[in-house]
Amino acid sequence: MNHEELRDQYDLYAIGLADEDAGAEIRAHLSRGCEECMLQMKHARELSALLSATPDAAAPSPKLRRRILASVGFEQRRFGWAPWLGLATALSLFGAFYFSMREHQVAENMLVLREQMRRQSIELTRMNEAFSILSGPETVVVGFGQGPKGKVYIDRTRGVLLIASNLPPAPAGKLYEMWTIPKGGKPVAAGLFQSESGGTAMHIQPGAVNPNLATVAVTLEDAGGALAPTSTPIIAASLQ
Repeated sequence: MNHEELRDQYDLYAIGLADEDAGAEIRAHLSRGCEECMLQMKHARELSALLSATPDAAAPSPKLRRRILASVGFEQRRFGWAPWLGLATALSLFGAFYFSMREHQVAENMLVLREQMRRQSIELTRMNEAFSILSGPETVVVGFGQGPKGKVYIDRTRGVLLIASNLPPAPAGKLYEMWTIPKGGKPVAAGLFQSESGGTAMHIQPGAVNPNLATVAVTLEDAGGALAPTSTPIIAASLQ
């Protein structure tokens, strides 16, 4: 899909409602560092963040409850007859139960929405960090191939960005771990990540970069991570 075809999908993707094909296409664009998609997602997530500020559901007013009762054919009258009083009591209990269940459902939906917005906010921050590295005037780009393919972007002040393709998802209990290796020094852990089902991956290690950085590598490690590489690097991008 091109950007024109995706135009109506960014807002839906930001709240997790985009169709599967469009969602996969947007993720692929973002993984490739597509500037247009990053900009559109920024706007979409800012709009979604406004929705997360929706106030908690309020208790129904007595007037609204009377209207609900009236809609089922009951009108409150000042009769002293016991049958009518029993019916009024039953309908009142039904109305209270109905509104209680509705409020509970709305509250649960809001919790889910807020969690989605929280995750989207984290993803937006991640995309902004990636874009700042991609667009940095002093960013160094190093390619790698033979199996997983892609590029590593290094900005000495902003961090390291890895974008890869043909990288199968890590097996159960395992994750990929990135390492920054200074010249003549030991590998330094630079975060765990997982690839998408299509084999694409994007990982960022924000912050200042060691000026003696010589290699950026990726190994397959246990899900908890490792203090030092325990397997042969799957990716090794050398700056030398």
